[in-house]
Amino acid sequence: MAKSNSKKRPAPESNTAFPKKENKSMVPAKDNHSKIKPTKDADMDVMELDPSDGLIKLFTDGIKDLYWAENHLIKALPKMAKATSLKKLQQAILDHLDQTKKHVERLEQVFEILGRDPQACKCDAMEGLTKEGEGVIETTDMDTPARDLGIIMASQKVEHYEMAAYMGLIELSDSLGYEEISAILNETLTEEEDSDALLADIAASEILQKQD
Repeated sequence: MAKSNSKKRPAPESNTAFPKKENKSMVPAKDNHSKIKPTKDADMDVMELDPSDGLIKLFTDGIKDLYWAENHLIKALPKMAKATSLKKLQQAILDHLDQTKKHVERLEQVFEILGRDPQACKCDAMEGLTKEGEGVIETTDMDTPARDLGIIMASQKVEHYEMAAYMGLIELSDSLGYEEISAILNETLTEEEDSDALLADIAASEILQKQD
């Protein structure tokens, strides 16, 4: 019988499901198709998120996404404010514009803490939401309840997207141990929630109630 040229794989050092912490020679199995590879110091015995699992990249990508979104809003909000004749709504939008500029500055703080230069990655979701707002303006008449309520609804969709994005990044930031960053993001989240509540109040008291 001809001898096989294939080499035998070395026997595993342990029968346990996970390698022990002292194992410094971790390598991915040949049949592991995951793109995520454990590092030499990976400790899979503890229930902690390992930054090597791509979580830091996920977090920084999310910050880049929000950085683009907030900068895009700075351009979009003045158009929304100009399109309404309802003074209370116009002021709320302009106030949020000032807040949004601060949100951009806070994200730049986050980049600094991470040791990175500020970088924006296009946020398709925010682009779509602002286009929807522009569509409301194009299809309604000035000084009508439909125009004002449509702007509020479009604005709240933006707020809800931002709130979801910030909440997710805060959870991830906490898990990665970025306490200072979590505090910065929480400050912005609170302002987004307040803006959403104010828009809802304007819709109820200034538009819908007057239609009864």
